[in-house]
Amino acid sequence: MTINQNSTATNETVARITQRIIERSTETRRQYLARIDADRSKTVHRAQLACGNLAHGLAACQGDEKIALKNMAHNDIAIITSYNDMLSAHKPYEDYPQKLKNSLRAVGAVGQVAGGVPAMCDGVTQGQDGMELSLLSRDVIAMSAAVGLSHNMFDGALYLGICDKIVPGLVMAALSFGHLPAVFIPAGPMTSGLPNKEKVRVRQLVRAAWRHKSHDRKSWTCSHENVGSSGR
Repeated sequence: MTINQNSTATNETVARITQRIIERSTETRRQYLARIDADRSKTVHRAQLACGNLAHGLAACQGDEKIALKNMAHNDIAIITSYNDMLSAHKPYEDYPQKLKNSLRAVGAVGQVAGGVPAMCDGVTQGQDGMELSLLSRDVIAMSAAVGLSHNMFDGALYLGICDKIVPGLVMAALSFGHLPAVFIPAGPMTSGLPNKEKVRVRQLVRAAWRHKSHDRKSWTCSHENVGSSGR
């Protein structure tokens, strides 16, 4: 496998590094693809479940959904959500699962929330002990999503998450279950709060002791007071 050497759009350094990665990862990529092929089934995975296993997997479904999934005639889509109230960028996800279920139902599929994953906000924990968990949380997110997908009920997966550790963690899980089609759903555009220039101006005044720290706190609160803002 090689990259297109005739492409003039690719920076030479990027092309060289990319080619080196391709060559270096040939064997591990082969092993990964072989595992995904082995996991991919000609039939839905839930068809391989024992009656007791399947009954548990369908217990929370509506009556017609149970019939559809038992007959293996409709797709069952896993929903992995990272909603919480700590990360304002994830607030819109609060009612996404039900909206997704309704949309899936409209096209003849079934949606099930397979699991939830943690999502921490660096803006809250920065400078605190909790910040030590920031990078670690990526692996916890990946494992948490994998726990939800391990039920082997699903024909595909929808991942709800944004921000810088949540998405990589979800991608790691999606790759681990690479035989399942995956779609990542953003929470929409981030609404603006206080402009960055105004935040900078207020902080400069505080550092110069021209204004009380309470004004600084107020400016930061204003800048992040909207649902969907994420400190960016």
